[in-house]
Amino acid sequence: MTQPGPGLQAAAARALSWVEPGCTIGLGSGRAASAFILALGARVSAGLDVKAVPSSAASAALARQCGISLVELAPDVELALTVDGADEVAANLDLVKGRGGAQVRERILAAASRRQVILVGPEKRVARLGDTGPVPVELIPFAQSLVARRLKSLGARATLRRDAAGAPVVSENGNLTFDCDFRDRPIEDGDAARACEANLLAIAGVVDTGFFLGTAERVLVGHDDGRVEEMTRPAP
Repeated sequence: MTQPGPGLQAAAARALSWVEPGCTIGLGSGRAASAFILALGARVSAGLDVKAVPSSAASAALARQCGISLVELAPDVELALTVDGADEVAANLDLVKGRGGAQVRERILAAASRRQVILVGPEKRVARLGDTGPVPVELIPFAQSLVARRLKSLGARATLRRDAAGAPVVSENGNLTFDCDFRDRPIEDGDAARACEANLLAIAGVVDTGFFLGTAERVLVGHDDGRVEEMTRPAP
């Protein structure tokens, strides 16, 4: 694992301020989530009593290495918060996630949590969602050809996600992912993002998308000099 930079480490340290003894926390995936897991593990080693639900095998493995107790997302488990990263953050705190492949489980944790806190570096802030890269769309393998056609009709340049050897990447849910480039039809604002998400989810066989719209309570932007900028979701 690449060691998180000072900006993410500072943001992770700030996120610990919302962690209370005895609570259960959702753990996202990726570099930002790893920074938080490492910071949380240090607190656990110092005596903090918490439990966690990971969103991926990688996050689970790191949490175990850090001595964090893991539990299943059972009916009686309530998550105080989920801490995660994002690939893009708009000014209204709408997000694109999932370029690392764990968006479905990350969404479930976000939905099961009282709050979602996102950690990013300043390079993740964008004027429009989709400006810096693709929006992931996870799909059932049987639907691949249908979904490909429908994505094209929506103006997306869809590329099936493959590994370094050229084989299709299979998610932890047993699904495939299309990475969808919408820069030929830019997503201008939050309304356009919501319309695009609805169109994607209406395609038979689509499981989820990388749009996380209105899920984040706050975003912590960590800078390399140790500053942490806190963004909160605008009131409706």
